[in-house]
Amino acid sequence: MTRTRLTCLLLAVLALSGCSVRHFAINKIGDALAGTGSTFASDEDPELVREAVPFSLKLMETVLAETPRHEGLLLAAASGFTQFGYAFVQQDADEMEGKDLAAAEALRSRARRLYLRARDYGLRGLEVRHAGLAARLRAQPREAVRAATKRDVPALYWTAAAWAAAISLSKDNPDLIADLPVVQAMMDRALELDESFNDGAIHSFFITYEMIRPTGVGEAAARARRHCDRAIALSGGNQAGPWVALAEDVCAQTQDLKGFRAALQKALAVDPNLKPEWRLVNLVMQRRARWLLSRTDEIFLKTDTADQ
Repeated sequence: MTRTRLTCLLLAVLALSGCSVRHFAINKIGDALAGTGSTFASDEDPELVREAVPFSLKLMETVLAETPRHEGLLLAAASGFTQFGYAFVQQDADEMEGKDLAAAEALRSRARRLYLRARDYGLRGLEVRHAGLAARLRAQPREAVRAATKRDVPALYWTAAAWAAAISLSKDNPDLIADLPVVQAMMDRALELDESFNDGAIHSFFITYEMIRPTGVGEAAARARRHCDRAIALSGGNQAGPWVALAEDVCAQTQDLKGFRAALQKALAVDPNLKPEWRLVNLVMQRRARWLLSRTDEIFLKTDTADQ
């Protein structure tokens, strides 16, 4: 459905006086909106998506105001705000930092707000099936997530991903940083329930997280590399994201210049058109790969020509 048709239909539905008919129609619109992510995912023009997504997100919020317990729409809002915040706000901030620090910080503040918005929608979605879960997560996260089932994995993943992203931009907010054990418990449970979710997305998350996990068996970089290998296997090597995470969060931290360059070249070698459903995310991650390569001299203390 086009923007205009969907908006007109929503306005018409909101004007309905029959409560049951109105509720049924709004739920149908919610179902339609919840499925728009696949359309954006296959788009070949990230800038077009950048302009279109805010309208869809606000439309979702309008419908959610009328049907606040629509699980599909709550999940779509959680994933949509998270992905928009990363691809089109945080990435802009990172690229801008060297030119205008104040503008970059303003964008990061906006990204953090978007991530928290996404987190809250995700928690609301989990609460539909598990009343009181949000409060239990903060009190006893490990015990609370035991109630989750495989059906909850998408909500667990997007809620935790948004929460983690907000924490990563909140080094001056101890209250938010204190929520990190909740994120870990949610992602660990999601991995336990369905390690293949979204073709290895949970493993991709752990490439980054293992490098900051306070506890774990073995050396952090080795754990992260194992998750990277699994993410690549589950995606058939057709996603750039695991390679970018390996370069940015493992190779850069361990000052492995050769591995850094090799991983980013592998990310850039992924054909975005091979899997249309991953086209947009691959284009976004390849943009980040090119940006990281341009910053090699800033990231590494020593870049001998012998390592090039």
